[in-house]
Amino acid sequence: MIVEERIYRTRPGKATEYIRSYAQEGLAIQRPILGNLVGYYSTEIGPLNVVVHLWAYEDMADRARRRAQLGTDPRWQAYLPKVAPFVEQQENRILNPAPFFEPMLRAMLAAVPR
Repeated sequence: MIVEERIYRTRPGKATEYIRSYAQEGLAIQRPILGNLVGYYSTEIGPLNVVVHLWAYEDMADRARRRAQLGTDPRWQAYLPKVAPFVEQQENRILNPAPFFEPMLRAMLAAVPR
């Protein structure tokens, strides 16, 4: 199992609008395709105007398949231009859960309503 950390730095003062837009439209498109949303956060201390998404996948092949499917979804293609003006920078990381944490992560994901 892997977790992708997607970090978006928004233009100053635009994080709230970015999150609102995602809650109203983006989440309903992404979640059924990408599946395992582990977390969605904004910063309060440290670098501001930052939004972080965490998505779990079985492996890199699962991630590639799901991201490719999302990329071709017409709803997603229509949504992206709406939020692109909010984003200044994006950074992605692939995280490997510690061996003791992977079973806990799987249990947490199993408990999340679909």
